[in-house]
Amino acid sequence: MKQKIVMKVQMNCQKCRTEALKVVAKAEGVNFVGLEGAEKDKVVVIGDGVDAVKLAASLRKKVGQTELMSVAEIKS
Repeated sequence: MKQKIVMKVQMNCQKCRTEALKVVAKAEGVNFVGLEGAEKDKVVVIGDGVDAVKLAASLRKKVGQTELMSVAEIKS
């Protein structure tokens, strides 16, 4: 089951963005990671069997305030 997860992460600097992308890329089942939004504050994750809650908790621990915005199944 492929899914698209969008999370809003409070990122104040480039170092925070880099750390957020590292945390997400290490997660199990992740196929694609990207940033979107006007301020590049939304992290988009596409993967197979990714646990959105654990991923958000990891981002909160390493980067800062994280809000889970949406989780949607992608038909392939």
